[in-house]
Amino acid sequence: MSTDNPAETRAEWERWRARRTAAVSTPHGPLALVGTYWLDDYPDGELPALPGRWRPQGGLVHHEVDGGGTVLEPEGRPLLLPDGRKALAIDREGFLAVRLWDPQAPARQAFAGIDAFDWDAKWVVPAVFRPFAEQRTVQVPNADGRERGLGLTGELSFSLDGTACTVSATVQEDGGLWAVIADATSGKSSFHFRFLYAPEPAADGSLTLDLNRTSLPPCAFADAFICPFPPPGNTLPLPLEAGERALLAS
Repeated sequence: MSTDNPAETRAEWERWRARRTAAVSTPHGPLALVGTYWLDDYPDGELPALPGRWRPQGGLVHHEVDGGGTVLEPEGRPLLLPDGRKALAIDREGFLAVRLWDPQAPARQAFAGIDAFDWDAKWVVPAVFRPFAEQRTVQVPNADGRERGLGLTGELSFSLDGTACTVSATVQEDGGLWAVIADATSGKSSFHFRFLYAPEPAADGSLTLDLNRTSLPPCAFADAFICPFPPPGNTLPLPLEAGERALLAS
């Protein structure tokens, strides 16, 4: 992203902010998530606030209700319930769970926007991505109190106010980069940690990093998300006063 025209770049950021607000507040968006139920925790197959019985079998979730049955593939087609709620099967390291979204969730009803630091051109910086020889997996705490593996593909390096910064990142399916980071504002003037996204690097690893688009993780919108915490080395040595900082509620 070029910074030759700061007004245009600010306008792009404001459009991104509007899209983010719209996306998180949809009827089945992050604010509507009301539960993540691990099937191992419910051996009788009865999940809170959900009809029927839900059982793991062969890596799939089998749902039985009123004499009928449905099979849910993890991260596959969701099950839409008659009352407008949505259920989705997920798999995390071989453990199956059912997630439930409710358009009437209190968090969605109280949502008043996303607070963010003001846009500043100084947070749009050149960066370089250097892949590891092979992917690494580190164990990190998750928002639900459990530790899980976090896959890391390489290192993203950049400079802020003359300070060299390097964080471990993951290459996503679209070629873009994703990192879980903290900084000197974390838990103070911003959420405890945030997600950093970057475009797909060029062949030589170069890219333009817009830190104004640092984002709140899903668990900032609903406690039922299980976001990974930053891995070792991903806490910036300075305050990152850029990007989303907190959820606003009425």
